Amino acid sequence: MSDFRKLSDTIWASPQIAREDILEAGRRGFTMIMNNRPDDETEGQPSGAEIESAARNAGMGYCAIPVTHAGFSMAQVDAMLDALSNADGPVLAYCRSGTRSTLLWSLARAKAGDDPSAIAQAAAEAGYDVGPVREIIDQLASSATQ
Repeated sequence: MSDFRKLSDTIWASPQIAREDILEAGRRGFTMIMNNRPDDETEGQPSGAEIESAARNAGMGYCAIPVTHAGFSMAQVDAMLDALSNADGPVLAYCRSGTRSTLLWSLARAKAGDDPSAIAQAAAEAGYDVGPVREIIDQLASSATQ
């Protein structure tokens, strides 16, 4: 069953998706699937190649910005910003639980200059806590406005 959670009008986060979720994503108007999960993180998870094939067969774009439990890099934040700015419509980002996708989106939006409180509220309304990266969100947002 699909568990797509709205972060903004342009991006939603989700726990691990399967082929049937891609069909649902297409019905809901998503134009891109973003994979924020490394392959072979847990036994039995669909590979990025499987998800990419299903997304492309459904007429959607696909990008992979895998985030390990080691944390986030500015290259990943920049890749998220780039992917979102080049998307032709709403993006569905996924990882194991949706948390890494949400945190990466939060960092990208902060780097773009969005208000940290608004970012945190949007994440919370979707059921995610940006607490682990809140200090970095504040720093990025502050740097963006200077």
